[in-house]
Amino acid sequence: MKTSNDKKRIGFYQNFDLNDNFDKEKISLYTDYLISWIKTMVNKAKAKGVIFGLSGGIDSALIAALSQKAFPENHLAVIMPIDSMKHEENDLKAIEKNLNLKTKTINLEKTFLSLNQEYGDLSLLAKSNIKPRLRMTTLYALAQNLNYLVLGTDNFDEYFIGYFTKFGDGGADLLPISHLLKSEVKAMAKFLNVPNSVITKKPSAGLWENQSDEDELGFTYHELDNYLIGNDVEQKTKEKIEKLHVNSQHKRDHIYRPLSIEEFLNQKGEK
Repeated sequence: MKTSNDKKRIGFYQNFDLNDNFDKEKISLYTDYLISWIKTMVNKAKAKGVIFGLSGGIDSALIAALSQKAFPENHLAVIMPIDSMKHEENDLKAIEKNLNLKTKTINLEKTFLSLNQEYGDLSLLAKSNIKPRLRMTTLYALAQNLNYLVLGTDNFDEYFIGYFTKFGDGGADLLPISHLLKSEVKAMAKFLNVPNSVITKKPSAGLWENQSDEDELGFTYHELDNYLIGNDVEQKTKEKIEKLHVNSQHKRDHIYRPLSIEEFLNQKGEK
């Protein structure tokens, strides 16, 4: 049985068909808007530029492309290997060349292994989430030194279901592509000359060896995109998506705080 989320969303697609050609004019206009928005937000913060992690994946490659357009001289793409990133080397080189990026490599493997030894027996997920948190710490150290803002790489699919590490890759000053579906990320990446090998490869957060986003989630990004634009998906897929959304709400909220003394007393009817 198929069902929808009853909400129609406007995007790059035409006639709510993700298999149809996307509207190139919309892609161009929204790309220009995002570049302008990044510039505006950096200027408002009285910062000098932007910094972001570059993994070899499509989301970080798109952030790289937007950053280079917004700040050709004042951007920094930071490559932060923890486990071997040799399988990403060709894509990283292609991204750097195609987009004319300024890059810096900081190897965090020794730091990661040292922390693991100190922590002792951790679950695979707890251990894996140390990686994006180490990268976030590294980006903010460099950002503070350069007076840059940190750009996050989460797209709308990841943001909606909470598929990011709290205070890890979810820790950023700006989330430029957080309103783009995965399919729209691909369309904009193609528009901005991201290498095709990056656009077409299997999505992975790189948390552990041979990890795949879609295998871990139990549904595809294509199914999630269809759900998010209001198209029909299988009932079990809809239930998985909505459960992930509800359970990850704390990731999208500000840090929870209790009532103030005044609010507490007013609630109790006391002064």
